[in-house]
Amino acid sequence: MKCKICKSDTKVQFITKILNKYNVRYFHCQNCGFLQTEEPYWLEKAYKQPINDIDTGILQRNIEFARVTSVILYQYFEKTSPFLDYAGGYGIFIRLMRDIGFDFYWYDPFSENIFAKGFECSEEKNFEAITIFECFEHFANPLAEIEKIIDISPNIIFSTNLLPDPVPDINKWWYYTPEHGQHIAFYTMNTLKYITEKYSLNLISNGSYLHLFTIEDINQKKFRKILKKSRKYFNNTIKKSMSSRTLEDMHYIKSIIKQ
Repeated sequence: MKCKICKSDTKVQFITKILNKYNVRYFHCQNCGFLQTEEPYWLEKAYKQPINDIDTGILQRNIEFARVTSVILYQYFEKTSPFLDYAGGYGIFIRLMRDIGFDFYWYDPFSENIFAKGFECSEEKNFEAITIFECFEHFANPLAEIEKIIDISPNIIFSTNLLPDPVPDINKWWYYTPEHGQHIAFYTMNTLKYITEKYSLNLISNGSYLHLFTIEDINQKKFRKILKKSRKYFNNTIKKSMSSRTLEDMHYIKSIIKQ
């Protein structure tokens, strides 16, 4: 099986049971380090519900990402511009970002928008940047999906836990989560570098789970330093300078309901 990122040769890393039913091979790229399952024929069953039951960290994660993303957008991008949360799930993150004051919108063809109704993606908007959290590891065809996102905006803030080196056994890394069968693609820093070079973008990363593909010239050391102080920066700067859209959004939704 060829690597879905760089098309190099792969070798079988291990075999494990997915969804407690299917024996699945995981292939490791000998060039960029990407780890992928065999073609994921089980996805229809894995996505009977878009948010899996064992995702107990969904609220905590969204709160954390809202704070960190606010710092990144405020520091490096035009903060008054529209932003898009791609694969926005139930809309939790969008609502949090709008409550902070950012003009965020929702897109997800596979999930119900519960918390960000009225702020679905519009093709008429030009988005300054895109956020996409806990999704790259779900891509069956990563480059095709990444190209779709780049077509919307070349500035992408995303999360995915980088594959450790050496590759851990199936029982020694929690991120595999074969129980729900949705994580089928695992990236190394070399994998991300290959992708950004392919699409002429810059790669900025905190070195573990949070990354940027961007056309902006961002200093890596300064980026990591700012993230380490994100809580203080958020409380002392962003919360004091941004205006929440919560009340404004309520009036907007009321106007839609009346129509």
